[in-house]
Amino acid sequence: MLFAPDTIATLEFTVALANTHPAASKSGLDEIATPPELTALVDEFNYTGRFDRDDAELAEVQQSRELIRGFWSLDRDAAALEVNRMMREANAMPYLIRHDEYDWHLHATAPDAPLAERIRVEVGLALMDVIRSDETQRMRVCDAPDCEGVLVDLSRNGSKRFCSVRCGNRVNQVAYRSRLVE
Repeated sequence: MLFAPDTIATLEFTVALANTHPAASKSGLDEIATPPELTALVDEFNYTGRFDRDDAELAEVQQSRELIRGFWSLDRDAAALEVNRMMREANAMPYLIRHDEYDWHLHATAPDAPLAERIRVEVGLALMDVIRSDETQRMRVCDAPDCEGVLVDLSRNGSKRFCSVRCGNRVNQVAYRSRLVE
């Protein structure tokens, strides 16, 4: 295992959030365009703490999504600077906590902090692990030519190329058909 379980869970959430963007979503639409859609996403990943479930919270999370998507275009040093900035702006103070069915894991904001701030800080904590482990090359954009989805390759051998099975199948199908024509 490359990372701690809470880091893996946050990286999986990070990819899911980034891929709700219209440029990356399979539907071509903003997949967190309404507070109920945002609620469904955070519920899927068992986020705890304060939820306002209103348009202001949604707008803040959408802004955070833009910031987070930017990490896929940064080199390791620039990513470190950006993570430090995010943590500093949130006055993040990491601490260990156990709650619900989760064993000891990191939090760095109060449970009543705004959702967007908690997301940025949790993503920041996970990205700190990626950066300090020198594994930023595992953060990739999908290899499908018509996809802007992102992924974090958590496979043992680091060979994941596509954001979804759908993209992989589509690229393989095109390659197969082009070989038939040759």
